[in-house]
Amino acid sequence: MIVVLYENEDWLPPLVASLERKSVPYRLQFVNGGSIDISTPPQDAVYINRMSPSSHTRGHMDGIRFMREYLWVLESYGRPIINGSNSFSFELSKVRQHAALESFGIHTPRTIATTGTTALKENALQLEPPFITKHNQGGKGLGVKLYPSHQAFFDFLDNSSYESSPDNINLLQDYIQPQNAYITRVEIVDGQFLYAIRSSTEDGFELCPADACSLDDAFCPIGENADTGKFQLASDITADTPIVQQYIAFCRTHQIDVAGIEFVEDANGQQFTYDINCTTNYNSNIEGQLGFSGMDFIVELAIQRWTDFQHAKN
Repeated sequence: MIVVLYENEDWLPPLVASLERKSVPYRLQFVNGGSIDISTPPQDAVYINRMSPSSHTRGHMDGIRFMREYLWVLESYGRPIINGSNSFSFELSKVRQHAALESFGIHTPRTIATTGTTALKENALQLEPPFITKHNQGGKGLGVKLYPSHQAFFDFLDNSSYESSPDNINLLQDYIQPQNAYITRVEIVDGQFLYAIRSSTEDGFELCPADACSLDDAFCPIGENADTGKFQLASDITADTPIVQQYIAFCRTHQIDVAGIEFVEDANGQQFTYDINCTTNYNSNIEGQLGFSGMDFIVELAIQRWTDFQHAKN
């Protein structure tokens, strides 16, 4: 049995199609808050966590709070989870992402985190313009804005209502000017490289290329924008590419089952990694070219986890 924990039904069809293709018994469980009987063992199943850090943008902030606790209960009872508490903690905190990446030897843009907004002006002076702001708990590009100068940032703070991150931790970050007009996303499942795609930034946008979703999801790899031509297969990136090897090792070290990891390359050819997506979505057009579905890999991983779970019980 596979239980899919979700909050955005728009993301379900590819996963459900894969579950049905493979004739796997499954149950969909919508999560936006709820209750947990902690003393009662959860259902024997493999749980796939599809709770996104952007849930609050769809009015599902309680889902994030609930999921954070529910995953711990499931793990305490030994239930296998894809995108468990460790992965989920990365999704909810760019501070954790960047610290873990840097300590692993993977470059990230220089980032300063502040609690609240009162310290933003003081800390912005530590960065050379242009720079950007971000939310620690990301979601659809909310809170991401590029500033050409310190004064432009100060004017924005003085004249606008700066929207704080849902967790009230806000980030100041170096803007990485891309060498070419694209960002790159590497898809990994269970330590296996699936493919990499490039997302064009040629149309220009206010947000830094270090965030693949603009406010209207123009860079989202699924949905109505999936077939706009913005996404191209990065055929020159393979499992043997050094940064891919780093990502695979990073995922194994940090017990990340599923990841879409994004980087941008600057004018000097240095690669900066800026985001890890454990609730990754796949582009159907790219997969049509490749002849396989990323969700199939996730379902196959879930099936293997279920087999291992059953053997361990017996």
